[in-house]
Amino acid sequence: MPFNSKFWLRFSVINLLIVALLGLLMRYKIGFEFPFFNQKNILHSHSHFAFSGWISHTLMLLMILFLEKKTAQKRETFSENYNLILMANLICAYGMLISFIIEGYGAISIFFSTMSIIVSYAFGYRFWNDLKFVEKENLSINWFKGAIFFNVLSSIGTFFLAYMMATKNILQNEYLASIYYYLHFQYNGWFFFACMGLLFYFFNLKTTENSFYNKVFWWFFVACIPAYFLSTLWLKLPSWLYFLMIIAAFVQVYAWFRLLYILYREKQISLKKYPLFLRYILLFVVISLTIKLLLQLGSVIPALSQLAFGFRPIVIAYLHLVLLAIISLFLLFYIFAKHLLFISKGAKNGLILFSIGVFLNELFLAIQGMASFSYTLIPKINELLFVAALVMVSGLSIMIFHALKKGKISPLL
Repeated sequence: MPFNSKFWLRFSVINLLIVALLGLLMRYKIGFEFPFFNQKNILHSHSHFAFSGWISHTLMLLMILFLEKKTAQKRETFSENYNLILMANLICAYGMLISFIIEGYGAISIFFSTMSIIVSYAFGYRFWNDLKFVEKENLSINWFKGAIFFNVLSSIGTFFLAYMMATKNILQNEYLASIYYYLHFQYNGWFFFACMGLLFYFFNLKTTENSFYNKVFWWFFVACIPAYFLSTLWLKLPSWLYFLMIIAAFVQVYAWFRLLYILYREKQISLKKYPLFLRYILLFVVISLTIKLLLQLGSVIPALSQLAFGFRPIVIAYLHLVLLAIISLFLLFYIFAKHLLFISKGAKNGLILFSIGVFLNELFLAIQGMASFSYTLIPKINELLFVAALVMVSGLSIMIFHALKKGKISPLL
């Protein structure tokens, strides 16, 4: 069967809507009476499906489309392999979606989680080998290889967690460190580096235009590993490691601001050919990533880090900042900017409404988090967070209905 991007892309946006609906359900259970379903089980289903069914599925799909465009002579030979990989990933994703809701962490959900990791290995191996057919001067190659490397690296955290659960020897510090290890190398590694590879492809960046385009990858790649310890400042870290961690945080901020300045100077005119709403979404992503890196830099102060990690709303706000305001909105920007989904007035309005919901969600979580420092309760905050989730679901529903109803998909630009 030939590779059908339209078919797989439908799963992407529908899966994002399912993730949002689970988030809405959790917010409803917190704010109102709803005895059905276990909240913790829904949370596990929500997070695992978001990672595998929405983000990883979409990243793999867009990376395959990059490969298809850059290696046209190999389309017949790799279509079958990637169809099987995407199908296997979705089976695992839906398996986790259902099994986590029913049993939480149990035999079936752990099986699908493990198989999902194996599928990611298969994709990484296949894609890495196929990258040799792309011209070596293409700057996206390094970013995609870095994404695959960090995706594999992140899985060590899950295996360590599984070992602790199997031996029933769960130590609090090691347990939390393993969770943050997995999360860090997923969203700061696999997700971020894959998105940067897509961004470099989107702008068609070349070293001949600016030598920093090649250097910025290595700055982020080297900094990503010690930056993990920014999530473990509550542990007693040796001085030399703390010093490396500070350098990593500064390096990422410097590299991002310099890249941003160069892109603004050299690509500002080319962006004007895109609709205003897409430029607004991209600006939203840029501001969100800038805030994220500055917050990360501020967390090198141990007292602030320990305070932040001690309050759940702050952790949730930070995770949603990365996964919604940065990764998810960038992927939607890329999909529409590349005309992979039909752009209509309804789809545009739905995407804008979704972004408003993301903003409100971050705003309310930030208010709740800052208030928690002084143990102040914000009246109706749970109801407000439910409203934000409802706005996101409404925006996605409108966007998907209008983007898919005509069944059009434009050729790759």
